[in-house]
Amino acid sequence: MSAEHWNARYSESGFAYGTAPNDFLKSNFKTIPKGNVLLLADGEGRNGVFLAEQGYAVTSVDYSSVGVEKAKSLARERQVDINATLCDLEHFAITPNQWNGIVSIFCHLPKPLRQKVHQQAVQGLKRGGAFLLEAYSPKQLQFGTGGPKQAELLIPLNDVLQELQGLTIELAQEIERDVIEGKYHTGRASVIQLIARKP
Repeated sequence: MSAEHWNARYSESGFAYGTAPNDFLKSNFKTIPKGNVLLLADGEGRNGVFLAEQGYAVTSVDYSSVGVEKAKSLARERQVDINATLCDLEHFAITPNQWNGIVSIFCHLPKPLRQKVHQQAVQGLKRGGAFLLEAYSPKQLQFGTGGPKQAELLIPLNDVLQELQGLTIELAQEIERDVIEGKYHTGRASVIQLIARKP
């Protein structure tokens, strides 16, 4: 979906996905060593701001200018610092051996770009660094409670495992859970969850 789509969504009153962090991230953030954390497609900043509150040095990337400004505003409101960066992931270079953690929460990209980003993420992690991902699985089309309506943007777990070769998988599962995160993610959903580490 285009930056214009997301700018329109994030221009609505309130926060499209709330201001609380994603449940999976909140439950598992301690698997990320303290230090530099990169958040892919962080939208209005709820997850980046949460990690900054936990003491991480956060870089939050999104290609919606409205989302990035709201992320900066939320950080100011919560009195934390984040580096909220306006950039399309197609043009964002993940620096090798830079990150203690890389976080991908409902970051649904076309497959060729997703493969490229995940390969860069493997290189981008420091030794011991963690990659955390939650995304909608292809089964999510049956639920219709959030996420892309195009099947090709939904993420099969096996594809991600292939794309993250070089990392040690600590958790990889496809489950159904109630996702209640703002007005656009509300209800029973089919998701994949993954934690992987750079050996």
